[in-house]
Amino acid sequence: MKTPQGAEEFIAEQKQQLSENPECANSSYNLGVALMQQGKLDDAIGAFNDAIGNSARMFEGYVNLGYIYFQKGDLEHVVFANEKAVEIEPRYARGYANLGFAHLQMEQADKAIQALEKALELNPKIVQAWANLINAYLQSDNEDKAVETGEKLIAFAPEFALGHNNLAFAYYCRNDFTKAIEHVDRAVSLGFEVHPEFLNQLEPYREKTS
Repeated sequence: MKTPQGAEEFIAEQKQQLSENPECANSSYNLGVALMQQGKLDDAIGAFNDAIGNSARMFEGYVNLGYIYFQKGDLEHVVFANEKAVEIEPRYARGYANLGFAHLQMEQADKAIQALEKALELNPKIVQAWANLINAYLQSDNEDKAVETGEKLIAFAPEFALGHNNLAFAYYCRNDFTKAIEHVDRAVSLGFEVHPEFLNQLEPYREKTS
């Protein structure tokens, strides 16, 4: 019976193949995946870049680079990698969702909204994209669209705690404190750890409604 190949053996095999054929994009990609799984992110970046260099339309290489740069907190490279990914595969909804999140973190609300709306056009079930879209509208000072987006989200994902949390904050920003309390309590009941400062901000309004 053949024993499963270990990670180090697999890496050594890919390196051997690359020594014989340095332009083999598949071997570079496989090496990148193995290194990424070992947490050797910088080495994995080099391998994925080699793969892309030898096969410019290697969609999966850009996807994994985007993931690594996200782990490293390098948002500009997250944007670059995901832009390349959606350029190759325009129906890659997660790529647009990743772009939206990165733009949101960089406080580029308009770009975030554009990317997140595209993601949801392609796949309306990406709940995290809906949650980020709420925040993007809030970042652009459009509380009404933020509330509308949040209500759409919880209509099809009523157990999504982050959705209730973000919707609560949207209602708070719109000075609808009763609704804010309703949704923040729902988020807590679903196990979400609401920011203590937000709970403190709502406390005076609980007393008024009790």
